[in-house]
Amino acid sequence: MSVLDLGIDLGTANIIISAGRGVAILNEPTVIAFDKNTERVVAFGREAYNMIGRAPEHIAVIKPLKDGVITNNDMAQELIRLCILKVIGKRLINPRIVMCVPSNITAVERKAVVESAVSAGARTVYLIEEPVAALLGAGEDIMKPFGRMVVDIGGGTSDIAVTSLGGIVAANSVKKAGNAFNASIQRYFAENYKMLIGERTAEDAKISTANLFWPSNEKTGVISGRSLITGMPAKLEISEYDICTAITEDIDAIVAAIRTVFEKTPPELVGDIFDHGIVITGGGALLRGLDMYITHEFGVKCYVANDPLGCVARGTHLAFKVRDKLRNGFEKVSVSKI
Repeated sequence: MSVLDLGIDLGTANIIISAGRGVAILNEPTVIAFDKNTERVVAFGREAYNMIGRAPEHIAVIKPLKDGVITNNDMAQELIRLCILKVIGKRLINPRIVMCVPSNITAVERKAVVESAVSAGARTVYLIEEPVAALLGAGEDIMKPFGRMVVDIGGGTSDIAVTSLGGIVAANSVKKAGNAFNASIQRYFAENYKMLIGERTAEDAKISTANLFWPSNEKTGVISGRSLITGMPAKLEISEYDICTAITEDIDAIVAAIRTVFEKTPPELVGDIFDHGIVITGGGALLRGLDMYITHEFGVKCYVANDPLGCVARGTHLAFKVRDKLRNGFEKVSVSKI
């Protein structure tokens, strides 16, 4: 029986599957919709995401991951299974799968990830820590005795790590990332403008209006929601300064985590990072001005990887080629008897 190698970035916000030469062949929101009357899944991915805030009472729109870990095991397993079937069709293939996990995940959380992959039909399951996958996917050579630093900002967690000789030297992870940014934006407008906005509205405002370095106070966008004073529909003009102010505390928590990793890194490798720079990956890397913000904080050049959203997924697949050389941050955890 032939084996298809798949790399899966099971993120809080998106699930991305890569194959072949590490090319992403599926990219869907990590959302699944369940009909409570028929007890059947009615949609997943983008279709389910479009139901958020719009589904009738008998349809539960579920995000099975929170802060980078599985919170609804049954729905996570079903989502992974459906995504794999969408990729490989109904062929009798039991794929080898590499799945990424946050660098500070617990043993119980690791077990939940493995069980999800096995229940989806995986023949062999490997786990790789997100920073290692992110660096591989960004095209960095982590096998040399040279320090590389990555800041991977996903939907649930931000993972920071320094690698050398194929292993993690120092790492940290904080639960401040895309979803936390959205929640902070919602809270900001509720507290300062007495306006309630939805999660998707906050997400759209973050993408279109965020500027973390020298934000303008000029009104550049409009959001819709409900007035907390009148209870009626309302619209509000917003600026880059609004979004920057809303998420500054979250960004500063990530900066503090980066500082902690620097403090745990040997000085020789810190010198390498100063020469080479810090690479940013994940969806959070797309926030305008983030690279300049980090550069200003540490005096170290910072750059955004090509296709930062797909770096981890590419890295999970590329890990197959170097799995025997990776010293830590990568492990073979399950082999079926098929």
